[in-house]
Amino acid sequence: MDERILQFFDGHEEALPLYEKFESEVLFRIPETEIKVQKTQISFYNKHMFSCVSFARVRRKKECPDSYIVITFGLSRREESPRVDVATEPYPGRWTHHILVSEAGEINDELMGWIEEAALFSAGK
Repeated sequence: MDERILQFFDGHEEALPLYEKFESEVLFRIPETEIKVQKTQISFYNKHMFSCVSFARVRRKKECPDSYIVITFGLSRREESPRVDVATEPYPGRWTHHILVSEAGEINDELMGWIEEAALFSAGK
């Protein structure tokens, strides 16, 4: 495990297995992905950033589980799913979606389909 990733999860160690599963799924499905660890997020790139993992507050604190990650991705459209905690359109034709993930089972084909779609959207820019 990359030391920078371990530092990112300092204080959130219980969420590390969620990240590890997500990273593994991304690299399996989109092998050309580059990963950049920053202070507030871990970003996934092809030509441009298509997804990131953070601890962003997308729900009220009392509604958040003890351990979670937030997976963010961009699409050309708004995804109308109850899984999406926040969706914003920072500029026309680009929707940013935030999904809180607290269990490994939530990193499933539905979520990874959106991530693959986000990677294609990003590569096409």
